[in-house]
Amino acid sequence: MGVRWDHYDEAYKAIFDAAQAMTSVKTDLTRLEFNWDANGNLSTLTAKKGAETLFTLTFAWNADGTLQSITRSS
Repeated sequence: MGVRWDHYDEAYKAIFDAAQAMTSVKTDLTRLEFNWDANGNLSTLTAKKGAETLFTLTFAWNADGTLQSITRSS
């Protein structure tokens, strides 16, 4: 099973943009956890401080494989 590069480009850009926003606030981020769906798309990215979850980004994908949305939850 392969993942098209355009999926990675969109996901990494979203991750980079979110990480840039985080750098303006001291978070003590110690770990990033990635979860993938059955199609090989990034489904969630969880930011952690030790065992504590700081926030989770949930990625939604269109049927054509393009990134639809990113939702942040605490």
